[in-house]
Amino acid sequence: MIMACLLPAALSSCGGNAGAETANMAAPTPELPVMTLDTTTTLTTNEYSAQLEGKVNVDVRPQVDGYIKKIFVDEGSYVKAGQPLFEINDQPYREQLNRDIASLHAMESALAAAQLEVDKVRPLVENKVVADMQLKTAMATMQTAKANVEQAKAAVAASRVNVGFTLIKAPVSGYIGRIPKRIGNLVGRNDAAPLTTLSDISEVYAYFSMSENDFMNFSKGTSGLSLQQQLKQLRPVTLILSNGDAFNQKGRIEMVDGQFNKTTAAISLRATFPNPAAILRSGNTGKVKVEQLYSGVIQVPQAATLEMQDKIFVYQVVDSNKVQRRILELSGRSQDNFIVKEGLKRGDRIVTAGIETLMEGTVVKPANNKDSVATTGK
Repeated sequence: MIMACLLPAALSSCGGNAGAETANMAAPTPELPVMTLDTTTTLTTNEYSAQLEGKVNVDVRPQVDGYIKKIFVDEGSYVKAGQPLFEINDQPYREQLNRDIASLHAMESALAAAQLEVDKVRPLVENKVVADMQLKTAMATMQTAKANVEQAKAAVAASRVNVGFTLIKAPVSGYIGRIPKRIGNLVGRNDAAPLTTLSDISEVYAYFSMSENDFMNFSKGTSGLSLQQQLKQLRPVTLILSNGDAFNQKGRIEMVDGQFNKTTAAISLRATFPNPAAILRSGNTGKVKVEQLYSGVIQVPQAATLEMQDKIFVYQVVDSNKVQRRILELSGRSQDNFIVKEGLKRGDRIVTAGIETLMEGTVVKPANNKDSVATTGK
């Protein structure tokens, strides 16, 4: 009987201790840093792959057929506009010119004879010695002779042009590309490959593309009545070379394509860079770094965000210091911060660290009971 009475008491005593220990083992309220959001001014940067081309790229092609007689330049050399590059054997074209000149002289002699015939017949007709039909016939012959002279002059002019085409000159100043043909090779107007390519690289064009969303964000901050006015207000852009170095000259965006590519949903832009030292060449690749200034925007540290199923979210501290998951819509990034388009507003509080273990509705204790305020990006 005594043992039966003691057993319930012992069990009651043990149960009480276990409840106390469970209570003591309850997880404490996590103390985490919390930031109060404010509007800021920040500078964002985006990089876009670019293809470089010289300001002028000219395929140098022959305009007459023949054998290359001389090559006046070497590959990679710099030439000025009007400087001779190639000479094609001109003997066949000079012979044709001589024949056309001789034909012109014959046509001019025929015209002179026709004029004499008209001068002879005219007084006879006026004195009614011969019928006026003879004068009309003589004048028609003279008109035909005049037409023949004009035709012969055109043939001579065309032959002179062909002779001139045998000396191929640089159409613009620039650098010579590869010269696949050599002296003695036969070249012609219908050749698939040019004799060489001439590039004016005093300035280079960097062509790159933006997605539709990027372009909408990019153009939103500009002002001006026309596209050219808007482009003039854009910040200079930087060219990142293929080795990762920044080119020492700043460029400007000067062209935006008139329509989006239906296949890629992207639009093409062109930035122009001065190239005084001729470091850049046509065919180079790189990246164009575009900077854009945003005013009155909300920023959140990237470290304060989580990504899940292609969505970016943060934990917002709401009433009673409970956290609530908020999905964000972003408009860009600036250094280590995201720029928020939708999802948060000025005065909202978010947890900035230790968010990996948080769950919806968790109560947190702001670290040191002191909130942080977002700083202005420069």
